[in-house]
Amino acid sequence: MNRVLNSLLISACVLTLAACGGGHDDDDMGEPAPAMPPPRGSLIEAPPARTASLTPATIAAALTNQPGADLLLDLIVAPKCGIDIHHVQYNTVDPAGAPTTASAAMMIPTGSDPLCQGPRPIVLYAHGTAAQRSLNLANITTEDNLEGLLAATVFTTQGYILVAPNYTGYDISTLSYNPYLNADQEAKDAIDALTAARSALPTSFAPTVSDSGKLFVTGYSQGGHVAMATHKMLQETGATITASAPMSGPYAVAAFSDAVFYGQVGRTTPLFLTFTATGYQKAYGDVYASPTDIFEARYATGIESLLPSAVPRTQLFADGKLPRDQLFDSTPPDPSFAQFTPATTPANLAPVFAQGFGPDHLVTNAFRLAYLQDAQANPDGAFPNMLDNRPAANPANGLRRAFKRNDLRTWVPTAPVFLCGGADDPTVTFMNTQLIQSYWSANGVTAPVTVLDLESDITSNDPNAARKAAFAVAKAAIAADGGDAAVIESYHSTLVPPFCLSAAKSFFDSL
Repeated sequence: MNRVLNSLLISACVLTLAACGGGHDDDDMGEPAPAMPPPRGSLIEAPPARTASLTPATIAAALTNQPGADLLLDLIVAPKCGIDIHHVQYNTVDPAGAPTTASAAMMIPTGSDPLCQGPRPIVLYAHGTAAQRSLNLANITTEDNLEGLLAATVFTTQGYILVAPNYTGYDISTLSYNPYLNADQEAKDAIDALTAARSALPTSFAPTVSDSGKLFVTGYSQGGHVAMATHKMLQETGATITASAPMSGPYAVAAFSDAVFYGQVGRTTPLFLTFTATGYQKAYGDVYASPTDIFEARYATGIESLLPSAVPRTQLFADGKLPRDQLFDSTPPDPSFAQFTPATTPANLAPVFAQGFGPDHLVTNAFRLAYLQDAQANPDGAFPNMLDNRPAANPANGLRRAFKRNDLRTWVPTAPVFLCGGADDPTVTFMNTQLIQSYWSANGVTAPVTVLDLESDITSNDPNAARKAAFAVAKAAIAADGGDAAVIESYHSTLVPPFCLSAAKSFFDSL
């Protein structure tokens, strides 16, 4: 729901002391102090508006009507709690630290079950890539908000308070773009959403529900990166975090990007690269001098203001604003890169990589060549060869510098972490999960780190045996109905998320 943003005016008072025996002339009073920006995490609308109050029956009905949500029905017990949904508008900052605004959904459990009352843990949830600016996770019953519905069902109906930021650039935010995969800014945004939501608890609608002090952080895809960056920032600032569960995220984003430029082009990568390249340019100013330096001329005009968009991503593809999959030219930028145009390994993803090349490609061959030459001169520590598993020390290419700046192979968690994904993911490759786990192990992590690959074999006493079996059944059913192409289409967006969400919830329950 789009709401009109109420202006928050803060005035400063200047206190003056009169000298003994007389006052001051107007000329002696000086200039008024400049207005101070609103504090980060402060509410714009207090209390935040309640936009919906859903019963368990309403939520169950919504699940049966959403394609993909039905996969969750066998993974969870029946909803115990209803949900009060609040639209939280709050103050935050952009990548330059300037004040801006954003919004979030706050979902509070309701009902007579003891699980739905009293002090409750908070789950801070970060969503995946959304092309449309109107995204508002508070609208969980709309057809285009499956992710919000899944998160609400898994967590809030089982007694967790859910805080889900929409991010800057979406909904009522005054920022004109989303700082996509910008670890520092989006962690601040998520933490500010949490601060604002906590300040609104308890609410007049649910006066018995309060914050227990336990905080869990999770998110999927782009949100997996946001969740991990948020865990890192909370730890570095000394804030309390109980545990995190990033899912299917591009944590080793510098290595992941190098793999893409080496020909491992995943599903809808043109959309992701447009988000990152234009967002990093606005944040850092040194990715390119002109959009035509990186983007083909037929896409360059208007591309810096394209995302988030007024229309769904399917419309962007249909209108020719972006290619769906074709990122690079089928002609290699240099004969030495022919073997990577496209990449053919790993073999199971080779057909996906091949779709990333063609005549309607987004990125110029000249830019791809410059990027690859820098990758050869200043290689990443994990791709194409395993070295020290760190981002390149001194990349010269502006885009590679930006990816290094937002790569999360820079820290080691001290609170428990659960990582979930699928090894055959054609969009955000499972390499990201493997590399961050390996980095932590090599750098002395002592906190428990658990990894679930939904494609892995079921072992004796496997706590995720039922999920792995159900995932295999769901995958086989999709393949039987639409073949391998249908599995590739649904794998990252709808097949994996319900199973990882269910596993993350079980992990949080254990703590």
